[in-house]
Amino acid sequence: MTTIDDLVRLIPPPIEPVDAAGDWGRVEAALERELPADFKALVGRYGLGQFADFISPLHPFGTHDLLIPMARRLLEQEGPFRDAYPERCPYSFYPEPGGLLPWAGTDNGDRLGWLTAGEPDSWTVVAWNPRGWYHSAHEQGAVAFLHGWLTGRIHTPVFGGPMEPTPWFDPFRERVHVHVRLSEGELPYTERLRVLRDALAPTADRGSYKEEDGHEDGDEDGDEARQDHFAATDLDWRLTYETAYGHQIRVAYPPGDGRRARDALFDAARRMGCEVLSTSADRGGPRPDGWE
Repeated sequence: MTTIDDLVRLIPPPIEPVDAAGDWGRVEAALERELPADFKALVGRYGLGQFADFISPLHPFGTHDLLIPMARRLLEQEGPFRDAYPERCPYSFYPEPGGLLPWAGTDNGDRLGWLTAGEPDSWTVVAWNPRGWYHSAHEQGAVAFLHGWLTGRIHTPVFGGPMEPTPWFDPFRERVHVHVRLSEGELPYTERLRVLRDALAPTADRGSYKEEDGHEDGDEDGDEARQDHFAATDLDWRLTYETAYGHQIRVAYPPGDGRRARDALFDAARRMGCEVLSTSADRGGPRPDGWE
């Protein structure tokens, strides 16, 4: 049986986790549910942050409480779709008896939830995608699912094609997120990625994704649609280079690094043989400072 100690051995927690302690009694009273002990231990050891640049547990403390608000909105948001397409939504939702209760989300908009039937420590995980409503059920709790996914023992089609996550946890830090759209280039994808990482060296792997079948817009080389995640370690930047959702670089950096990030990525794009077509803030909105 996988425990929090197994996860800690795989990924050492932060020395000073962000908002790791709080009033669980208040949280459980608000949800009218006790919560699994492994999830409480997960929050207590790691605090607010993200695993493998992809899975973010819904943190219940501090100014970033997402667990309670998401639970309270779930039935309102997902119920109408379930009522219209019951064959695509086989589960009930919190606060319905035994309904799904979200405990994490992903960068792709997927959700991880518990089936809340029985005692909390027996709850198992369901992954689902609210956009396409496909799902997969797993016979593990939250910590065991995380450990299994991070070590490649657990897979879910909800997350898309084969993923190769790198076991890593980033504590929360305020970051600015920018998308840099690129033109096509003559170099193959792997060479462009090498050039990009050389321009931002030193870097560290943070996992990758590759679509095995078919091609998507932006896959100009005939390669599979893919994503490669890495960190520019000395700069404390987090980056994704991809063709899976258009040919682009996504960068997240501490506030104040805008001009430096813009100059570095524009120079890297030139070395990659690409032109910068546009820059935008994550999820729309005006471009951040330094990108005018």
